[in-house]
Amino acid sequence: MRTLYVTDLDGTLLDNRSLASDSSQLMLNRAVERGAMFTVATARTPATVDTLMRGIDMRLPGVVITGCAYYDFRHRRLLDPRVMKESAADRLVGEWRESGLSAFVYTINAEGILEVYHIGPLSDLERTFISERDKTPVKRFYVPESGESVLPSRLDNVMLFFGLQPTEPAHELYEKLKAEMSGAEIAPQFYHDIYGDAIGELEIFPAGVSKASALEKLASDLAADRLVVFGDNVNDIPMMRLADEAIAVANAKEDVKAVATAVIGPNTDDAVARFILNETL
Repeated sequence: MRTLYVTDLDGTLLDNRSLASDSSQLMLNRAVERGAMFTVATARTPATVDTLMRGIDMRLPGVVITGCAYYDFRHRRLLDPRVMKESAADRLVGEWRESGLSAFVYTINAEGILEVYHIGPLSDLERTFISERDKTPVKRFYVPESGESVLPSRLDNVMLFFGLQPTEPAHELYEKLKAEMSGAEIAPQFYHDIYGDAIGELEIFPAGVSKASALEKLASDLAADRLVVFGDNVNDIPMMRLADEAIAVANAKEDVKAVATAVIGPNTDDAVARFILNETL
C-alpha cells in the first residue's frame, strides 16, 4: 500500500519554538530512507518552510500558502501557483482600507518570487513578522516604514491577502468578506495560531484554494492509495476530512480532535515523526 504522510507544521510537527527537533528530523529521515512518502501542508510560504525543513530529506513537493502552490524542496522553486481574479483583488484592497485594518498582499512575479506589499500602518507585530522573513531567496518585501506600499498598477498576480489584527475587528471583516465574496471570487479563512487568541489571522485566497484540494491532487499524482494527515488547528480540518486517517496531536484544538480518527502525543514530544517511523518498521 502506497501511503502518503502529510503534516501541518506549527503546533503539529514543529515544537513550541517553531522548530523540528533533532529527534524528529532523525526519525523522519529514517522513515524516508525506508521508503515513506512524506511531505508537509502549511499556511507558511516557501521562505520559512525551506529553512524549517532544511534538516529533513524532503523528496516530495510540499503544499504551501494553504494550497496556493506546491514547493519543490530540491530545486527550491514554487510549482503551480494560483492567483485570484484581478477584480477580486481590487475589491479586497478597497474593503481592507474601508475597514481601517492593515494587511500584507502577496503577489508572485514571472520568476516565481513572492513579492509582498502592505496596506495600512505597520504594527510592531507586523514589523517583527517582516524581520523574520525578509531577505530570503524566494520572497521580497516592498514595505516602507509608513506601512503603506505603492501597489502594482495591476493586481493580476495576487495569491494572498494576510492580516494579523486584533480578533474582534478581524473577525468582523472576515464575516463580511465571507458573506459577500466567498465562493466564486475568494476562499477566506480566520483562525488563531501562534500569536494567541488576542490576534486573529485573516487569510484570503483565490477561489477553490485549500490544503485539501491541493493534497487531493498531490495524492493522485503520486498514485497514493492511503492518505494519513496530521493537524492541530481548525484550518487543518478540511484536509483531515479528506484523509483515510486523520491524526490530531494532543495539543490540538477540540474541534480538530472531534474529526480525528486518532489522537497521538503533543507536538513537543516528536509524536508525528514517531508515528510515521513506527509505521515503516
